[in-house]
Amino acid sequence: MNKTKYKLASNTWNDLELKAIQKVIDSGNFTMGDYVRKFEAEFAKLIGSKYAIMVNSGSSANLLMVAALFFTRKPKLIKGDEVIVPAVSWSTTYTPLQQYGLKLRFVDIDLNTLNIDLNMLEKSITKKTKMIFLVNLLGNPNDFNSVNEIIKDKDIIIIEDNCESLGASYNGQFTGTFGLMGSFSSFFSHHICTMEGGLVATNDKELYHIMLSLRAHGWTRDLPNNNCVNDNKSKNQFEESFNFVLPGYNLRPLEIEAAVGLEQLKKLTSFIEVRRKNAIFFKNYISQNQNIKLQKEIGKSSWFGFSMIMNEGSKHDRNHLIKTLKNNNIEYRPIVGGNFVKKSVLKYFDYEIPYILHNANYLNNNGLFIGNHHYDISKIIMDIAW
Repeated sequence: MNKTKYKLASNTWNDLELKAIQKVIDSGNFTMGDYVRKFEAEFAKLIGSKYAIMVNSGSSANLLMVAALFFTRKPKLIKGDEVIVPAVSWSTTYTPLQQYGLKLRFVDIDLNTLNIDLNMLEKSITKKTKMIFLVNLLGNPNDFNSVNEIIKDKDIIIIEDNCESLGASYNGQFTGTFGLMGSFSSFFSHHICTMEGGLVATNDKELYHIMLSLRAHGWTRDLPNNNCVNDNKSKNQFEESFNFVLPGYNLRPLEIEAAVGLEQLKKLTSFIEVRRKNAIFFKNYISQNQNIKLQKEIGKSSWFGFSMIMNEGSKHDRNHLIKTLKNNNIEYRPIVGGNFVKKSVLKYFDYEIPYILHNANYLNNNGLFIGNHHYDISKIIMDIAW
């Protein structure tokens, strides 16, 4: 693939991002500061959330969400609690749960939407279930009405891994805002790019304050005087310089990343519009091939990429599709890592698989995805010898 003509991801920067970087360089202030705070405020406003907190990656955003639930004044999670997860997602959906001693309960996916199978979700909930970690896969929203109906009489937390789905919406509401918290990524291959980067959105003030502390060493320095973490915060800045109250991390982003993010946010609407137009074309064009199953859209997907799964009984297998893509210099990948329970890292997890993961296994063996972009892809797709 040295002569790749259709990459998995593409650069969305122009002179505006470069000028933003230069402004930060000229200021001499590189660590988390005013640009980060402004980007957080603009991001929260855009998606309709009260609070947003920027971190150094979407993976760190997932870690921060899970950690925060352990440090509320009345802990929302404790070690050993049961969490339901879909069997198909990225590794760092799952690893924070393992790192905090939670028990994972893997549930099959819907082979059409690629999100969690709602029937299997309902069957898999037990009296021990404390949380469901929903993943909006490849830009596609979950059916949140159905999920809420399933848990309406249960005391179960919902959080969202929305790292692949910035700009997606369901019933007019942006994904990443349906749960108690939602994570986002601004890594190079995602809808906006800040080099590395991620965010957590929430409407919960206590969780927001906890995450402000956990993000930077567990100290109190970034907390307002009246906060939900430390009732006795001193107004003496020297005393609060290195006052550690939570077992935190260093997940701080850079000012350069936030400055770039502010420019990228201005372009997000147009990026998503083009991605959706590309999806309409791609679905109409590829649906003529009876061998391939495409992802069924729920709500309004932001179309991170295009999954392709070989239909059962197809005259071709995935190797044929891979050969076709390779011959046409098209980059491809497994669908978000495939069925996670197939990974050897699972030996370190406390987990259950209550029902056979038929669809996740089928996706793992028969699926792949290619990228989507912020520019018109129709000519390139039509040039592929399908």
